[in-house]
Amino acid sequence: MISVILATYNWPQALKLCLESLRAQTDLDFEIIIADDGSTLDTKELIAATRVNFPVEITHLWQEDQGFRKTRILNQAIETSVGEYLVFLDGDCIVQPDFIAQHRKLSQANHLVTGSRILLNDKLSKQLLAWPHWDFKKFTDKLLSHRLSGGINKYWPLKIKLGDGAWRDYKEFVWRRIKGCNMACWKTDAVAIGGFDETMTGWGHEDADFVFRLQNKGVIRKSGSWSTEVLHLYHRINDQSNAAENARRVREKILAKAR
Repeated sequence: MISVILATYNWPQALKLCLESLRAQTDLDFEIIIADDGSTLDTKELIAATRVNFPVEITHLWQEDQGFRKTRILNQAIETSVGEYLVFLDGDCIVQPDFIAQHRKLSQANHLVTGSRILLNDKLSKQLLAWPHWDFKKFTDKLLSHRLSGGINKYWPLKIKLGDGAWRDYKEFVWRRIKGCNMACWKTDAVAIGGFDETMTGWGHEDADFVFRLQNKGVIRKSGSWSTEVLHLYHRINDQSNAAENARRVREKILAKAR
């Protein structure tokens, strides 16, 4: 079974679209653990309403808002999950109907997957957030128009899906294309490295640190591009004050391994 660990914070409108896209999956053998870093009551109410007649189990984990502590709530979600395979997703991302199926195809012993995303601009994001319900067909019917107008930054990865193969494997750690909003690994591997580093607070690079430590343990990183793309809604990043410090700490770990 797959456990989708879905991180969210105070954006219920986006979370609604995300959950509706998960409702429409072709593969429904998964659970959802919502890792909520201190959202207000409207997010809780949305989740409660969404649970009604939802096709898979939804668990809502919440912690008090004391600043950006995503790593802490993610670790609670890992501990709570019942699936042997974990797919990490952010609540500002909308998934394709085969998102779970594609991640299942790419899952492989001693491997982790770093997926890809398609960026939506502010105008298109606002249009989608105004929809009463998510409709993938309605979105893709105007896909070329969205690309030509700059609404999305990629077109072909939504039209072409490539299969698995050794060509997806990274030979060594590289920082590029690590997106915490779309990645996956085995629960046993996540537990073996102690999950996310909870001393890393504030926005930035906790995902790179997680991937580096998995690879340092011997887990092979696999690219999920041209298979698992998510639609990332536009938003501003409010506070990046800890990003440089978090990046420095990851670089220290990389240099220590190289010595």
